[in-house]
This record gives sequence, C-alpha cells and structure tokens, in this order.
Amino acid sequence: MDIRQITPDFYAAPQISPEDAPAIASAGIRLVICNRPDIEVPPSHQAAAIEKAVRAAGMDFALQPLTHQTMTPAVIAANRALMETAEGPVLAYCASGTRSTIAWALGSAGTLGAEEIIAAGYRGGYDLSGLKPTLEGLARG
Repeated sequence: MDIRQITPDFYAAPQISPEDAPAIASAGIRLVICNRPDIEVPPSHQAAAIEKAVRAAGMDFALQPLTHQTMTPAVIAANRALMETAEGPVLAYCASGTRSTIAWALGSAGTLGAEEIIAAGYRGGYDLSGLKPTLEGLARG
C-alpha cells in the first residue's frame, strides 16, 4: 500500500486491496473514493470488493470512476463535493494515484493557487506542472 499525502485532508494512492482497509482506517482516513473503473481491475479489486472491506473497517466509500475522457467539469465538481462533505481525511485511489490527484487539483483550482496545487502534488510524488495553464485558467473563471 502506497498512501501519499497531498494536503492535510487529502491523500492519493495507487490501487488498494481489500486487505489494506484496516491500515487505511488506522491512518485516520474517513472516506475512500474509488476513481478506478472496474473494467481496469480483476473482480478481487473492483469497487464492490473494496467497498465491502472499507465499510467493514468503519470508513465511508464512494464510487467516482474517472478516465481521461470522463474527467469533465461536472465529474470534477462531483468528486470535489465528495471531498468537501467528508467527515475527515479522504483517500482517493486509481491505478497510480495520478488521476485522483489530477481530479483533486482541478477541483481545487480557484480555491488554491496553481503553484500551491503543483507543490502539493509534488510533495505527494505527482508532477502536476503540466496543468499550470489549466489551473490558472480555471482560477480566472
């Protein structure tokens, strides 16, 4: 398991396993968001299996599958809403954590500055520098 802290309340990770749920809960996570479409993983790692383990460990679970094609403003807003209504720290996962981090970054544009978003991603091991013009554009509205 490779949980990466992006902000005090947002973490990203590559694909998690059902067996990881107790450790994730012990880390203080309250909501796990699955950003990975089921078509990308075997049944043992699909959303239903992860959800069952996450809920058994006492956390909330949300399914918000993302692909580069489905990362629309409406989907980004829905992802952000999940994070904003969480009752504590959030862990979002996908194949590598990159899509989850990009979704967080796009949803944070306007609230955080582009440089702050890029620095947070970098601290978590994700290079978001290529998003700078997009983040600045979103911040301008």
